[in-house]
Amino acid sequence: MLHSWSIQYSEVLLKITQADLSHDLELKNVAVVSLQIRGHHIAKLDPLGISSADLDDRIPPELLYNHYSFEERDMDRVFKLPSTTYIGGKDKALPLKEILRRLETAYCRHIGVEFMFINSLEQCNWIRQKFETPGIMEMDSEQKRLILARLTRATGFEAFLARKWSSEKRFGLEGCEILIPAMKQLIDKSTELGVESIVMGMPHRGRLNVLANVCRKPLEQIFTQFAGLEAADDGSGDVKYHLGTYIERLNRVTNKNIRLAVVANPSHLEACDPVVQGKTRAEQFYRGDGEGKKVMSMLLHGDAAFCGQGIVFETFHLSDLPDYTTHGTIHIVANNQIGFTTDPRHSRSSPYCTDVARVVNAPIFHVNGDDPESVIHVCNVAAEWRATFHKDCVIDIVSYRRNGHNEIDEPMFTQPLMYRKIRNTKPGLQLYAEKLIKEGTVTPEEVKDVADKYEKICEEAYTNARKETHIKYKDWLDSPWSGFFEGKDPLKVSLTGIKEDTLVHIGKRFSSPPPNAAEFVIHRGLERILKARMEMVEARIADWAMAESFAFGSLLKEGIHVRLSGQDVERGTFSHRHHVLHHQLVDKATYRPLCFLYPDQAPYTVSNSSLSEFGVLGFELGYSMTNPNALVCWEAQFGDFNNTAQCIIDQFISSGQAKWVRQSGLVMLLPHGLEGMGPEHSSARLERFLQMSSDDPDYFPPESEEFAVRQLHDINWIVANCSTPANYFHILRRQIALPFRKPLVIMTPKSLLRHPEAKSSFDEMVEGSEFLRVIPETGVASQNPSSVKKVVFCAGKVFYDIKKARGARELDNDIAIARVEQISPFPFDLVKRECAKYPNAQLTWVQEEHKNQGAWSYVQPRFNTALNNTRVVTYAGRPTAASPATGSKNQHLKEHAQLLDDALAL
Repeated sequence: MLHSWSIQYSEVLLKITQADLSHDLELKNVAVVSLQIRGHHIAKLDPLGISSADLDDRIPPELLYNHYSFEERDMDRVFKLPSTTYIGGKDKALPLKEILRRLETAYCRHIGVEFMFINSLEQCNWIRQKFETPGIMEMDSEQKRLILARLTRATGFEAFLARKWSSEKRFGLEGCEILIPAMKQLIDKSTELGVESIVMGMPHRGRLNVLANVCRKPLEQIFTQFAGLEAADDGSGDVKYHLGTYIERLNRVTNKNIRLAVVANPSHLEACDPVVQGKTRAEQFYRGDGEGKKVMSMLLHGDAAFCGQGIVFETFHLSDLPDYTTHGTIHIVANNQIGFTTDPRHSRSSPYCTDVARVVNAPIFHVNGDDPESVIHVCNVAAEWRATFHKDCVIDIVSYRRNGHNEIDEPMFTQPLMYRKIRNTKPGLQLYAEKLIKEGTVTPEEVKDVADKYEKICEEAYTNARKETHIKYKDWLDSPWSGFFEGKDPLKVSLTGIKEDTLVHIGKRFSSPPPNAAEFVIHRGLERILKARMEMVEARIADWAMAESFAFGSLLKEGIHVRLSGQDVERGTFSHRHHVLHHQLVDKATYRPLCFLYPDQAPYTVSNSSLSEFGVLGFELGYSMTNPNALVCWEAQFGDFNNTAQCIIDQFISSGQAKWVRQSGLVMLLPHGLEGMGPEHSSARLERFLQMSSDDPDYFPPESEEFAVRQLHDINWIVANCSTPANYFHILRRQIALPFRKPLVIMTPKSLLRHPEAKSSFDEMVEGSEFLRVIPETGVASQNPSSVKKVVFCAGKVFYDIKKARGARELDNDIAIARVEQISPFPFDLVKRECAKYPNAQLTWVQEEHKNQGAWSYVQPRFNTALNNTRVVTYAGRPTAASPATGSKNQHLKEHAQLLDDALAL
């Protein structure tokens, strides 16, 4: 009995053959396109049989529209096959009945393929061949037995956990156990095609099973996570289904070594997507794998999150950008048809959860999760697609969730019909075992034997796990830095000052036009900038851009890879950097002076990013995790825009080491400063970063030579607001000089980029100089400290405003100004020393931010601790406010004048 969709295809094919007879090529092409586009709508994708076309239970009306009627005799008519189909194999013509059967097999059973939106005929034909060629999905008995064994392990693992820890949340894979054989097949096929390292990201659902059966992480380590043991190492840790891992092992199927990493991920389901991509890109970079043949990424998604989380879209849009591509990611959607308790009809507006992937022309393979052989075929095609075209693709495994959102959740509250159906649905393993037994591939005894063997493995691991007394967070690192920490004094910092010859050499290269300047035409404004830079080098001074080039260039000389990424970083948002010079007459012809400083230097990457903060910051974080011997910087166009990357900042950067033993030296450059530019271009929200700093406001650490480095060792990140180019130079170099890695959040200036006083002598950067956590008063007030009436503490560019106003009011003898450059960890020792120097002075903290913002709420209790509550520190600055800044220039100037009056009042 032919299905209704067979009739539609017969109409299509009749069109085709009539077109052949009439040589009407246009009609023929329309018919072929119609054939390819529609099949997935009718494929039987849902194991529960609840929905077709994923979301919509109606067959699209255009599929039901009949142009022609057929009689039974038409079914035996032989039709010539068009060149756009592979269903004939060696045959050039087939009876209509056979044509329909083969089309049904290719497109309308348990696989639905979306690919006709791809604008490449070569790629479309490649996909057609993989699904239409007769017999292409057939498997031998050995392959089937392997699928059964892997499905048995996946199912057995969940069953074992359910028995041993029945009341524990584990976010099991029941209903989608086929995910494990699918991932293993992708890994097998990819290693066969040359891949040596796979970086994976995934949400919590099924993570423990993936760690156990895909990565083959020792079961003992997984089981100890259920035991509630104390940790043997530092950190607060995380729940077991958020942790990552790193495994190097032999792939038994291909007999090749493979490295597998699963990146740790919080409950923010898709937040790890860009992190995985950055980590993958970095691995490719360090291996010289420019085409992604050796290192690849694999991302797992839930259906509701894949369409609901905007970061998925942001990550897809990095997939083909030259400095961000990983040369093809395989995405797997574990589609359990429900998001927490939300029905798909209420969680998305598009027919499929995977429609977001269409924006980058990624083919989408929908497959019924209860047909293991179809799933494995799709995985083979996906791995070959990635190896052939180095582009993204999506596997949508349509399955279900046998339990509630977690194992102690009751799904019948909200999904009674679905869960009644699930209770009457046999598990996938049982269905497949019955199929293989029926066809004679295995016996019932063999099925039981495979299950019993795995049960025994789990029991032995369980017994061993009960002997453990502690859990070890380092067992869950997703990219260990082998050799980095060994043999190092954890409290010894390398010097950050460098030889003057190096400064001069870098400065001259940075200030010179391209070597073929006669042919390479640069912008006339750049000629003036380069000339001014050369004059600075000759005068032995540096502005902000020059100091940055000294930091980057000197690290490159030392073999440290430097990567700077973000919106407009090549030129700099404020036209101050110019690390990429553009030929004014030739498109895409560029010159990058920092790439040509030394013949044997490390590579320098500077790249304008897509207009994404969440995605790009996540990417750079992943990049920084791969190799500690690199300086990776992300710059916000304006510091204010970091708030759209808040998830990466909160979940990964500030707490990553505590949760996942995951160090990172990532630098966040955040332009900050209230300059009358309105509420979205003034404040990088310094107060938020300080609030998340982990140092204790009431604890003054013991003073010793290692005070500063010990503070850095113990803190979760460093927050600074530098006021001099030299200090910016040193703090960047210190990121690499430290014997460990900490994220650096730095409020970079806007007006100071060109401020005539924001310049630093070479003397402040040469050997013997270092980063100054506090810059004390050096003017006349410091020469007669007992007569000073007021000490003003501040941070960042407001120093120059206060200094100018102090001079105008002739208060240089009465008021000392000290700059706190590193705000967190707080320089208790230097603040105490500076206050002690001026015993008779009032102490005031001055900031340009509003009182409930900026550093005040952070520094106030720490001043009290540094001074042992013996002196009072008052506040001077803007009053409290809801908005970071006024949008009125006039109001801004009034506020600024009042701020200076309050700061300098005696």
